[in-house]
Amino acid sequence: MWTFIQDQILGMKWLSALIGNLLTALGFDITGKIGGSIQFFIYDVIKIVVLLCTLIFVISYIQSYFPPERTKKILGRFHGITANIIAALLGTVTPFCSCSSIPLFIGFTGAGLPLGVTFSFLISSPMVDLGSLVLLMSVFGVKVAFCYVVLGLVIAVVGGMLIEKLHLENQVEEFIRNAKHIDIPQEELTVKDRFKYSAEQVAGTFKKVFPYILIGVGIGALIHNWIPQDLIIRFLGNGNPFGVILATIAGVPMYADIFGCIPIAEALLAKGAKLGVVLSFMMGVTTLSLPSMIMLKKAMKPKLLGIFIAICTVGIIIVGYFFNVLQYLLV
Repeated sequence: MWTFIQDQILGMKWLSALIGNLLTALGFDITGKIGGSIQFFIYDVIKIVVLLCTLIFVISYIQSYFPPERTKKILGRFHGITANIIAALLGTVTPFCSCSSIPLFIGFTGAGLPLGVTFSFLISSPMVDLGSLVLLMSVFGVKVAFCYVVLGLVIAVVGGMLIEKLHLENQVEEFIRNAKHIDIPQEELTVKDRFKYSAEQVAGTFKKVFPYILIGVGIGALIHNWIPQDLIIRFLGNGNPFGVILATIAGVPMYADIFGCIPIAEALLAKGAKLGVVLSFMMGVTTLSLPSMIMLKKAMKPKLLGIFIAICTVGIIIVGYFFNVLQYLLV
């Protein structure tokens, strides 16, 4: 039953077969480079869009119960490692990319929440969310998805705790530390309001990420059908012990979210790239993208930003090598 759910509902293998049959009927050779690329592109775009819209609606409905004021109050009740864990978990029901979560991070910091707690939230929000769990299950299976989420949360909790221990509050820009915060009563939403809010989030997020989905799927189709397998294996397979580090660094210049990364990761894995390399690339894109770092530069001083980047980079690399070692047990 679970295999059916993973392959036919989440993975939509039936859709791939249907598109393949239609392309064959139109005279395309789906075993060739051009036909295979077209099949990969159409299938992945439709699959990701369907999952995207469904997941955003469900997650936005959940998120409607956790507006910034309520989230701040929840986090304010906890202290120590418990607060870091709660912050990391709350990050899983917030926006899908770090550029969306940064304004919330600034708001929480300005409201006086401990710096380490807000960083646990900042790391977790783009790296680990409910959407990534479902999408990863659709491609890599439940064991990989579960391990990815757990290790992502570990990075968020440990990273936040390290920053808290370093006492770097003075490294946050002064305009944030001195911001005056006013509690605004939260209006209780009706079910109709929550459905409306979720539908608006679907429309807004779709418009924002759809171009990146097309780019990601296009790159995935190129890797899947045009780049020789031995080339991928040479740089990102068993033969290169630095593959995880290269993949992490390669993800930094990109701006995408989990939806744009999945088709690239799927194609790399199919071509022989190691699992840890693929997941390190995804984490690097979602957590350390250059646009996100530019935005964070406005909120924190270079020392704090450098420590944040170092903690995330080291954590991602460790996770990558962990998955490489255990790939035979997970895939």
